[in-house]
Amino acid sequence: MKWAPIFLSGLLLAGASAFAEGPTYVRVSKFSGKEVPRFEVLKYNAVNGRAGPSRDHPILWHYERKGLPLLIIKESQNWRRVRDPSGAEVWVHARMLEPGHTAMVQSNVTLHEDPDAMSPEIAHIEATVLVELGPCKSGWCRIEARNFKGFVPATALWGTDTAEAAL
Repeated sequence: MKWAPIFLSGLLLAGASAFAEGPTYVRVSKFSGKEVPRFEVLKYNAVNGRAGPSRDHPILWHYERKGLPLLIIKESQNWRRVRDPSGAEVWVHARMLEPGHTAMVQSNVTLHEDPDAMSPEIAHIEATVLVELGPCKSGWCRIEARNFKGFVPATALWGTDTAEAAL
């Protein structure tokens, strides 16, 4: 994998809740004006994940993978609490993230021509590969990996709205 833990602590400091009231699990942040939870991607190849929402907090993770999708679960003014594909939760400065349409393959998966397991196979994609994410419908997502385009089960991907159900 392209990210590595630098220091793991048993206690992650949580910031105060910063959300306006909204529908059941989706809220609109008073800081960004965007829905939370939502996915964004790493804007740079080197990003630190911290124990709290400031540079004064220790670095828990050092991410080295531009485009890696992270689930934003909480916000403060300039910081975002994110969950990565391994389940770790850290704080990342907001300017290190950007909207994107990238997903990460969570386990080896077969790319199909149509959103149907019985449709012709196009390619096999290994876990941890980043793919361009297209629309998802009825449990399948259209993706592009290198020059291959097709469909995979949404459950095989990190970076789709299906991961929000894990909150």
